[in-house]
Amino acid sequence: MSQCQFDYRNRVVFVAGGTSGINLGIATGFAKAGATLAVMSRSQQKVDTAVDVLKGQGSHAIGFAADVRDVDSLKEVFEQVFQELGPIDVLVSGAAGNFPAAANEMSANAFKVVIDIDLLGTFNVLRYSYKYLRKPGASIINISAPQAFVPMEMQSHVCAAKAGVDMITRTTAMEWGPEGIRVNSLVPGPIEGTEGMKRLTPPGSTGRQIVINSVPMKRQGTVEDMANAAMFVASDAASYINGAVIPVDGGWGLGGAGQLGQGLADMVKSEK
Repeated sequence: MSQCQFDYRNRVVFVAGGTSGINLGIATGFAKAGATLAVMSRSQQKVDTAVDVLKGQGSHAIGFAADVRDVDSLKEVFEQVFQELGPIDVLVSGAAGNFPAAANEMSANAFKVVIDIDLLGTFNVLRYSYKYLRKPGASIINISAPQAFVPMEMQSHVCAAKAGVDMITRTTAMEWGPEGIRVNSLVPGPIEGTEGMKRLTPPGSTGRQIVINSVPMKRQGTVEDMANAAMFVASDAASYINGAVIPVDGGWGLGGAGQLGQGLADMVKSEK
């Protein structure tokens, strides 16, 4: 899937979690479209590598090592981005954590870790970026997951967290819409080449074909698919789309996600 044509010259795009996987793919798409980028994740090494990638696309890019759970660090990052780049036109909140675990075997702390990264982290990113967003005109995109609306075994923590993310999307869309700030969620399906898919479906594994068969379009998505969706939703062409939860999954959420969830549950149980 090639990149669609968008023009983000003279626009500032901030991507939380933007140093790997889907989020780096989205950041790269915006960079190719001419945007100025700021990315953030916990690992300084990943930040440095991502900034080099984005600069390689001709973008002016800066990066920060910070944790979405650390409010003080977030405040400092957003202030620095504003001082260096000006108001944020597009904010992508994509930091996330996941691991398969049965509810009766998961510790309270393990459950809390995912809630803190996915749900509280999303709130923190939105809350502490707010004063630095362009008003009117800013677009916020939260990266959700099918677990927000498709129950999956071994995923009670992620289901709870991502359902919360989608409700934050809807409520902030209502609260901030009058100021000209749009807030939407993108829901990726199986995206080829991401760390999660590499673990679940290594090259040559039967898992890869199981995933493909579970998608109505009979293929995995690409990071370019996600980048194209993000650039459309953030663009003026989508200026009346607000509070939407948009699957980018080839129809996977219509039924295949639940089937795959059962398959993963069976696989994890069989390995014990």
